[in-house]
Amino acid sequence: MEMRNLAGTMVRPLGLGCMNLSHGYSNFPSYADGAELLRHALDAGVDHFDTATLYGKGCNEELLGAALGKRRDEFFLASKCGLEIMAPGERGRIDGRPETLRAQAEASLNRLGTDYIDLYYLHRLDPEVPVEESVGALGDLVAEGAIGAIGLSEVSAATLRRAAAEHPIAAVQNEYSLATRNSELGLLEACRELGTAFVAFSPLCRAFLTGTLRDPQALPEKDMRHSMPRFSAENYPANLELLAQVEAIASRLGVTCAQLSLAWVLAQGEHVHAIPGTTNQAHVDENLGAGEVVLDEATLAELGGIINSATMHGARYNAAQQRTIDTEEFAPLG
Repeated sequence: MEMRNLAGTMVRPLGLGCMNLSHGYSNFPSYADGAELLRHALDAGVDHFDTATLYGKGCNEELLGAALGKRRDEFFLASKCGLEIMAPGERGRIDGRPETLRAQAEASLNRLGTDYIDLYYLHRLDPEVPVEESVGALGDLVAEGAIGAIGLSEVSAATLRRAAAEHPIAAVQNEYSLATRNSELGLLEACRELGTAFVAFSPLCRAFLTGTLRDPQALPEKDMRHSMPRFSAENYPANLELLAQVEAIASRLGVTCAQLSLAWVLAQGEHVHAIPGTTNQAHVDENLGAGEVVLDEATLAELGGIINSATMHGARYNAAQQRTIDTEEFAPLG
């Protein structure tokens, strides 16, 4: 698999998003099974692991630190600040104040059992705090050696440019997949111009593009997909009809639907990375296989014409969730 630049380090373009192990979804693995999956991923060749203060109210960072801490020099570590849960059942609270970011960074380092984090993201833009102030505080942590580089998450091209004027921004992590194309409204190109890596989270659209999620209504009650319009009983059947066409292309090429979808993401630019998440060791291996899938221009165009912002039914977030992000947005269909 080719290597790509991420915050000055050459890594494989397919990393592992660790949120699935303890936050947002459902049917989480036990602590022991989660640790075993992380060790399997590292052994299989994953060299970029992504976590956050938010995930499991710090439990995700603790799990990652305990599972892989003794092999810290073997992987690139990313985490995030500025968004946390204060009490059980509470929504994440955005706080981009400099003193909060410093306190969260110190807590993250402790939970992860390390003295440095390679890439530390501002998880969400705080509308009450100028991005320059938040980035300036993270810049102080870079100068002190606590973090290697600064990233932003779920931001627009305009916000990236403002932040980059204050301090170099090594990466932007936004949701991006065949089904979620918001970053094509300027952010992908802004990253390219500024030399900023683009890290796609949910590159399989929260399991939709794997072909394995047939009935979201059967998911456990607390699974976050119940609150997302595109997974509703009204919208999902129409989206599955689109997916059937992608599955046919995957069959034609002799790859899985997940591998095909990940290969499409990676083909969008040499500065693009993807961090699919999973709780299944076999899926880790399957996803890594996407790095060997090369798609010609005709296939890329064919895929992009089937699933895109104009054909997907339902928005990716509900109204309350949408208010917490800064990205450019398409008008949803349905």
